[in-house]
Amino acid sequence: MLLYKLWRSFVKEILLLKRDIGGIVIIFVMPLLLIVTITLIQDSTFKNLEGSKIPIIFIDNDRSDVSKNIKGELENSKIFQLLTNFNEKSAQEAVFSGEYQMAIVIPENLTKDLNSNIDSKVQTIVSSFGLEGDSAKVKTETPKAKEIHLYFDPATNAGFKNSVMNSVNKMVFQIENKKIYKAFQDQLGTTENLDQNKNLISFKEITPKKGKMDVMPNSVQHNVPAWTLFAIFFIVVPLSINLVKEKSQGTSVRARISPTPYFIHILGKTCTYLIICIIQFLLMIAVGIYLFPYMDLPAFDVSGKMFQLLIVTLFAGLAAIGFGVLLGTIADTQEQSAPFGATSVVVLAAIGGIWVPVFLMPEFMQTVAKFSPMNWGLNAYYDIILRNSGIGGIAKELAFLLLFYLATVSISIFYEKKQNAV
Repeated sequence: MLLYKLWRSFVKEILLLKRDIGGIVIIFVMPLLLIVTITLIQDSTFKNLEGSKIPIIFIDNDRSDVSKNIKGELENSKIFQLLTNFNEKSAQEAVFSGEYQMAIVIPENLTKDLNSNIDSKVQTIVSSFGLEGDSAKVKTETPKAKEIHLYFDPATNAGFKNSVMNSVNKMVFQIENKKIYKAFQDQLGTTENLDQNKNLISFKEITPKKGKMDVMPNSVQHNVPAWTLFAIFFIVVPLSINLVKEKSQGTSVRARISPTPYFIHILGKTCTYLIICIIQFLLMIAVGIYLFPYMDLPAFDVSGKMFQLLIVTLFAGLAAIGFGVLLGTIADTQEQSAPFGATSVVVLAAIGGIWVPVFLMPEFMQTVAKFSPMNWGLNAYYDIILRNSGIGGIAKELAFLLLFYLATVSISIFYEKKQNAV
């Protein structure tokens, strides 16, 4: 009997949705337009940063060992394209006008003064141990400190500036170390190579594996799950509007006086909108798999992951439905439910990492993001797509989404009973 009542509630929701075909089309079409547009923009940005070389101005006033080593390191990095047909004044004007992101100016006599300074200090150290050195190399004056000028476009990202400055500083430090080793060898008259040109401590990057292939996140792997979640939570708007319509048209009154429990009506809405969520998810996946390759974008790989992704979609859909039911229950008019529903979804998306990755946010906002159901869903999608997690690996996120649904529906039922208590 309860199953029949649930079925009739489901049919009623379908009839309500049929009256708003335009709204349903928007729910499906708008996320598809967003996912294509945003992914194209972000993929272009990734290519500019990763695939193409950044043109920078390199001015060599030293023309000796140190400047040649710095130039070689920059060229070997495969990140920069060095432009050399500038002087310092024209380079400054070109960078400050925004034509180029940065310029590096190597000062005159950098190698000569560096060698003199090192020889002087090494001779002093050797003499302090009572060893005889080449006194002719002792300098009465210490050369002035040299400055490598780095010009940056005022609009350049601070992280990029720090990265370049740290890289240049590391290169100069390595060059200076090698010259110090060489100076000690000359002073001590040893033929043993003190500098084995090998670091005692090195770094090894370890990334998750999928078989024999490294897992490398890209714009498609971010945007497909992100905008799927946005589409799922956008059903809050039509769901809350329909609930408000039921109150204004008297449908909710007839439902209350019928022998059918109120939670059956909630389950009917849940089943109906879960189907919409699954259709949204399948459309997004289809765009990622079939359309993106024709747009010169990476294809979205779901091999061996479809079941896990579908489970996350169902739980994310439950959270979105619970939020919509709560909003529609509390709101009295469509003018309240529609604007607040749309705004709240945008806010949840913003703090949940849909637009800007959470790790780029300030520390306070990173804490706030943990309370967004969109962030729970996005983390679950990421665990499956990037870390190859199974259901057990995303159990915490699924539990949060389910508890969110149960909490919002329970509050809605309690509020409905309280409002209609005689």
